[in-house]
Amino acid sequence: MTVRIHLDRLLAERRMSLTELSDRVGVTVANLSILKTGKARAIRFSTLDALCRELDCQPGELIAWTPGPAVIEEEDAGKDPGE
Repeated sequence: MTVRIHLDRLLAERRMSLTELSDRVGVTVANLSILKTGKARAIRFSTLDALCRELDCQPGELIAWTPGPAVIEEEDAGKDPGE
């Protein structure tokens, strides 16, 4: 399974820069860049709310899930699946 953030597409459609979005939502450019590149491991609901407000979108337009093999987190590797 892969969860993807379509921040770059939404920014392009709205002709908005990452810096402008950062100023509007109060999240650093570095953290938005982590989201944009798919390296984020989590997102706060308050951040999701602010992004949807400023990009005038629904969460499903920003986040998409595609089927595939499960991604195993490093901290979960080697654990018994029942733990």
